[in-house]
Amino acid sequence: MNYPNIETERLLIRELTLDDAEAVFKHFSYPEVTKFMDIEVCKDLREAEEIIAFHIHDSGCRYGLFNKENNELIGTCGFHCWSTENQETKAEIGFDLSPNNWGKGLMQEALLKVIRIGFDLMKLDYIEATTEKENFQSQRLLKKMGFKQESELKEDLMYFTLRETV
Repeated sequence: MNYPNIETERLLIRELTLDDAEAVFKHFSYPEVTKFMDIEVCKDLREAEEIIAFHIHDSGCRYGLFNKENNELIGTCGFHCWSTENQETKAEIGFDLSPNNWGKGLMQEALLKVIRIGFDLMKLDYIEATTEKENFQSQRLLKKMGFKQESELKEDLMYFTLRETV
């Protein structure tokens, strides 16, 4: 599937390519970025290339969030685990942002557009998200975006779902 480039007031959002390896390496070398992710801090350019290659070959997409002012990669977001289960199509959304951009509303700005891709282009019935119990910033953002928290923990993770409202 071809995923469109997206532009918001402050961001250029496009699928990551191997040409972005240096920027991805820099981004994922911050321990604060990977703290709640299932990856370690990037130690070299090869690891960044592996992250990008994984998402290129996975179902779904991974967008890079680029600051319009300086074209700097400030985060990523996108869908993975795209599947059909019980006649409903779903995917999990994930996101991360560099620490010096926290608290500015940038991820909400990006997710508003990326979630539309999920419902309009991918034809998802619902979107899932997971967070660790201690990741209060992501939980707050998901709730602000309309995600509903599941009542119980699974594998020590908090689960959230979003269905499109008509």
